[in-house]
Amino acid sequence: MRDLRIVFMGTPDFAVATLKTLVDNDYNIVGVITAPDKPAGRGRKLNESAVKKYAKANNLNVLQPTNLKSEDFINELAALKANLQIVVAFRMLPKVVWQMPEYGTFNLHASLLPNYRGAAPINWAIINGETKTGVSTFFIDEKIDTGEMILQEDIAIDASENAGSLHDKLMTLGSALVLKTVALIQKGNVKTKPQVDTADIKTAYKLNRDNCKIDWNAALDHIYNQIRGLSPYPAAWCTLINGEDKLDIKIYKAEKEIKEHTNEVGTIVFTKNELKVSVSEGYIKITEIKIPGKRNMDVKSFLNGFSFESNAKML
Repeated sequence: MRDLRIVFMGTPDFAVATLKTLVDNDYNIVGVITAPDKPAGRGRKLNESAVKKYAKANNLNVLQPTNLKSEDFINELAALKANLQIVVAFRMLPKVVWQMPEYGTFNLHASLLPNYRGAAPINWAIINGETKTGVSTFFIDEKIDTGEMILQEDIAIDASENAGSLHDKLMTLGSALVLKTVALIQKGNVKTKPQVDTADIKTAYKLNRDNCKIDWNAALDHIYNQIRGLSPYPAAWCTLINGEDKLDIKIYKAEKEIKEHTNEVGTIVFTKNELKVSVSEGYIKITEIKIPGKRNMDVKSFLNGFSFESNAKML
């Protein structure tokens, strides 16, 4: 049985679950690498990453390099004498870093690789209407999410699932998979297999303003999947034309309604309790919404304080 000295690298809540699992199972974490503190909020107060907060609370040694190639950081990392590095939701590592430990550096990725390599695998699996996703562990190489596979585990995506609920399920599943992976490495029993690229591999592109915008001319299912795939963050958005106003609104929750109608795409249909947008195969029924300067709210609360003009429509 190998005596492991582990360096853990990660930043958001998704990574905390795995770090906690390793600590709870008495693995020797000799260092935690996380992002530098960032100014946040109106006061621009420095905000610590979720991983740093957990590491500090558990008296773990924390490093926050701004440059992963800097000589000072490389020396600090080497001084930890780690023989295994584990990466969960961190940034791309230079070769000098991932090649350092004797037993390698492996990454947990929230997809069934080789599909959904990239920055936003959880979101894109839902946006693309997948019914199954999962988690993968692999040894890091020069490219992004392409290294030799170690383990995978899949999970069903519920028909009404959003990115937030799927994130939490994959976070738990991923923690368990990392534990299994570490146990194999500890026993020297790892058998890897190369990822096989095919022409139809799907990519988890970085989310931006353009690919988060709703196209009301798209298919009903696509719009519905996009809304849930971007909820609760960063949220699907569109422009509401209302009289002279143009409001960029965010839609957090919606339902779909298949129904024939003669309305122009984007036409708004509303009552005191219901807000629907006309699309080619029916309606998108909005149930949670946010307008500029307001918190997100259920649609009944929104309708209670909002007046639609006769030309109101979604673009």
